[in-house]
Parts: sequence; structure tokens; C-alpha cells
Amino acid sequence: MATLHVVSHSSFTDGRLKSCLKVLGATDGLLLCGDAVHALQTGSTAWLPLLEVAQSGRLYALDEDVSARAIYASEQVQRLDYAGFVQLSIDFDKVNNWL
Repeated sequence: MATLHVVSHSSFTDGRLKSCLKVLGATDGLLLCGDAVHALQTGSTAWLPLLEVAQSGRLYALDEDVSARAIYASEQVQRLDYAGFVQLSIDFDKVNNWL
């Protein structure tokens, strides 16, 4: 059963992304939104653990949040609008929001 994990807190001030990556299954997806998109900065310590997820095509980010923070996101990151987020939520069996 594939789960979409949604993380919105910055990995530089919070451990939720790190905890999420520990339980992320082989068919799970990871959506970064809010301050969590700061982890997409290539070369940062937060980006390195995300690289494997990105290469598998299971790393997503809300385009609005990436743009608002003027962050360069690798082409491996699938940027979504809100309609895309809704569709992604439908495509996965479950959604786990890391509040």
C-alpha cells in the first residue's frame, strides 16, 4: 500500500523530514511544501538524503512554495500546483501529513 508523505516543516529546524525518510517505503512518495522546500537546495545537507527519492521519481514539491522562496529545485523534483497535489493524493492509497 503506497503512502504519500507530506512534510511542511524546515529540515534545518525540525526533525520531521529525517523521521519521514526513515519510514519511507519503496513505493511511497514524498511531497514537500511550506518551509520544507528549503531542503531542495542542491548541495545542502538536507538535499543529500532526498537525492535517492528524487532519482526514483517519487519526490514532489508545491510549485507555489518553491517559487515563493526563490529556491532552485533539481529537474528530478516534480513540481505541482494545488490541482496536482489533489490528484497525487488520489493516486496514492494513503496520505500521511507529518504535522
